[in-house]
Amino acid sequence: MAKGPKLEKAAKTMPAKYSYVIVGAGSAGCVLANRLTEDEHTTVLLLEAGPPDTLDAIHEPGQFQQTWGSEWAWQYYTEEEPRLLQGPESIKTGRKVFWPRGRTLGGSSSISSMIYLRGNRRDYDTWSYLGNEGWDYNRVLPYFKKSEDNSRGASRDHGAGGPMGVSDISAPNPVSRQFVKAAIEVGYPRGSDFNDGEQRGAGMYQVNVKDGRRVSGATAFLDPIRDKRKNLTIINYARTRRILFDGSKASGVEYELTRASPGTAEAATAENEVIVSCGSVDSPKLLMLSGIGPAGALQKHGIRVVQDLPGVGQNLHDHTIIGIGYRYADGKGSAPPAAGAVEGGLFVRTRAGLEAGPPDIQFHFSHWMLLDRAFLGSLNPTAGFSLVPTLVRPQSRGSIGIRSANVQDPPVIHANYLESDADLRALVEAVKIGQEILHASPFDGWRGVAVAPDKNVHSTRDIEQYIRRACAGLFHPVGTCKMGYDDMAVVDPQLRVHGVKNLRVVDASIMPTIVGGNTHAPTTMIGEKAADLIRNGPPR
Repeated sequence: MAKGPKLEKAAKTMPAKYSYVIVGAGSAGCVLANRLTEDEHTTVLLLEAGPPDTLDAIHEPGQFQQTWGSEWAWQYYTEEEPRLLQGPESIKTGRKVFWPRGRTLGGSSSISSMIYLRGNRRDYDTWSYLGNEGWDYNRVLPYFKKSEDNSRGASRDHGAGGPMGVSDISAPNPVSRQFVKAAIEVGYPRGSDFNDGEQRGAGMYQVNVKDGRRVSGATAFLDPIRDKRKNLTIINYARTRRILFDGSKASGVEYELTRASPGTAEAATAENEVIVSCGSVDSPKLLMLSGIGPAGALQKHGIRVVQDLPGVGQNLHDHTIIGIGYRYADGKGSAPPAAGAVEGGLFVRTRAGLEAGPPDIQFHFSHWMLLDRAFLGSLNPTAGFSLVPTLVRPQSRGSIGIRSANVQDPPVIHANYLESDADLRALVEAVKIGQEILHASPFDGWRGVAVAPDKNVHSTRDIEQYIRRACAGLFHPVGTCKMGYDDMAVVDPQLRVHGVKNLRVVDASIMPTIVGGNTHAPTTMIGEKAADLIRNGPPR
């Protein structure tokens, strides 16, 4: 029988006991820690591999990109992507794509651009159609509203008084207002609320910002309780090595304190459940290191198989983006951002005949140039503005794998961008739409020299080559522990891992299909719904 990785040092003390052990303090983990400890008789241990969220750049909306290269983020890269070209002039394939993931309290909600979007109502109705009862839009909407403290007040679509601040951008840049005017000029309607379930037209995004500061999963759900509830224990710098099992029942976790005693195994017992909330990259990694996943792959690395689940790490998909950037005309520029670098938005359908379905492209308008550094050269991103078409219905699928049985080895990420020709075709049409908008009259006087793509890039073939050289992901990976009952499903609609007891996955990895928008709000909703499932659901 294969064995797991050898421990460097034995645990020094007897395992501490808790009602629940939550692995990962991201968007969903923070919600769970808050909601489960509302019962003073329930004890919760929240383990976070990274440091506390003390970095100033986390909380200042205009500095969020500075977090990506810090110790507050995992510095992940995909493997060589076979359909992506390696640079502005290269004809060689195999470009690696940077994938930072949050490594702090709040997870990726502490390093993201702060846009508050739920997706389209059809996203959740599709989940229900796939066999996930209780996940249709009408039944998840109350959980969105429960979290929300919307500056517009309570309504049919929004909540007020919840932990998570949601607001309109206080002072949008003038160039962002020009974007909305330009989109309307070329024929798109004005949109007043992207979170009404339908996603219509052009307008300004709402954001997770309150009083000029970021609202993350940690600031919303942990800060109000972390010094008040004695039944919640939070441990930072705690990297979980594996889930512990008593037969097929999850009984706890083994972790190491990477700052205090690196290499020393610590353990914690979960009397009720272990809840994995590490995100779409690290949740499948932890499951596989613990013996849950494709049996052949686990045995290859000497990991004892607890449950053969071939879908663990599969079904990976992300929103693919491609930037269109211009320098500002002489005398023009942008003010400091009030809410990250993205303010304006637009949702479109790229093909006729799709009117009954949700939009397949989301546009992010930024008063900065959000372009691949290879195309910016020595230019400061603040020297121009950009429109970023985003493929929100990708057909391409990738995977997450493990390199070894050692938790310290980074995951193997195959995003498989542009694997589907349909994805490339949709992005080509989106670039054409974007170029039309940026050449509309409201941008006259603002639009300087084209930075990327080159001013001569207009043909379908030229645009295809530009996309292959410059596209990336929007850091919205989902689907790697998908919910359902098919052969590749990992969790059931109660988010319980198939084939084992007392183990759930609660994060964006459970999405069977990606939502049509940014993923922080949906992941928060998943945490809210999971808390009720855990407290009120039927016993295993």
